[in-house]
Amino acid sequence: MTHPKPICSFTSRLLAISLLLIATLSATAQQQKRMVAEPDTIPLFRGVAVSADLAGIAQLALSDYGQYEAALRVNLRDKYFPVIELGMGKADANDVATNLTYKSTAPYGRIGMDFNVMKNKHDINRVYVGGRYAFSSFDFDVSSPGITDPVWGDVVEYAHEGNKATWHWMEFVAGIDAKIWKMVRLGWSVRYKRRLSNKDPEIGKPWYVPGYGKEGGSRIGASFNLIFEL
Repeated sequence: MTHPKPICSFTSRLLAISLLLIATLSATAQQQKRMVAEPDTIPLFRGVAVSADLAGIAQLALSDYGQYEAALRVNLRDKYFPVIELGMGKADANDVATNLTYKSTAPYGRIGMDFNVMKNKHDINRVYVGGRYAFSSFDFDVSSPGITDPVWGDVVEYAHEGNKATWHWMEFVAGIDAKIWKMVRLGWSVRYKRRLSNKDPEIGKPWYVPGYGKEGGSRIGASFNLIFEL
């Protein structure tokens, strides 16, 4: 003898549980789908930017050494920024204690990469870290109007010109740049410099290295860039 009512009740409950399970799985799947990040469809090449370092120009105007520097930077997906920096370093200094004059004018270059570390890589402002390899091969002159012989009293001229030196170094960079108006941006960076190798003349180490700064001075440098992003 059959019992249709209990069977129907059991079937109804099974169907209800099945529908509830299907609804739960569907909701979970939709939630997971929303949690999955949309693929980044930004093209690889996002443009180039040219810039000039205003800090080096100000340093040259206010002190006895400094540089003119320009850079070309490529934007790849708003995340990777290969960069080339070229400059002309200049020093014309006089030591009041020894009365020695140091002069040098020479080019230098850097090549490296910056990485945008902002969570939203496509924000109009950027925070980045990066590194550079830098190189300069230069001449420098050291001279004096004359040194008086303490015994005979004669004035002996002192001049060593055309002293050749070569320096290689690394720079670790951290900075920001911000959009000011349309294609115009301003950028600030702090740099830690680490010498890799150098070849100095017999006269001794240079007082100033183009692009690096004063030999024996602080390893910390800074730049302030006016940037035009194309």
